[in-house]
Amino acid sequence: MIRPVALVFLFSLAPCVAAVYAQEQDVSQVALPPGDTPMQNILPRFRGRAVVMDIDARILENDEIIWNETHQKITFPDRPVEIKLIGENLVVLTRFTYIRRHGDRQKFLIAHGQIWMADPSQGIHYRTSVQTIPMEFNDTIYYFPLGPLKPEAGPSIEVMLTLRPYED
Repeated sequence: MIRPVALVFLFSLAPCVAAVYAQEQDVSQVALPPGDTPMQNILPRFRGRAVVMDIDARILENDEIIWNETHQKITFPDRPVEIKLIGENLVVLTRFTYIRRHGDRQKFLIAHGQIWMADPSQGIHYRTSVQTIPMEFNDTIYYFPLGPLKPEAGPSIEVMLTLRPYED
């Protein structure tokens, strides 16, 4: 059975890297003076490039949601946002990177997943995958780090991601 222990987001804004434990606090509350938002501290030339990732991660079992977390993360093209889900016998690390080419004509999302599963009788299994997904703003992308939904195979992890331009 998949039982989440922690969901961790790692991402970078401008030159600094921040690690935020989603269960403890949101990025908007990390190391900023009262009244400031992350975008107020960013150079004006980067403001038009910022995007917001709406991420909803959940565990499904028998078509029932048994765990769910939703977050919004601000990032820039070519800067990854990572999700790390830690369970009893499972670690899932997923990195989403928004790529923009030829101005705004071509937009892609690169989803890189890494999975470590511990099986007492067979040891540790590792699996990785990389997918390039063409997309537009406000499209919802469904990502299944453990593979497609198969109710007969037990619990499944589903990550839904929507990308939109940042607006002040």
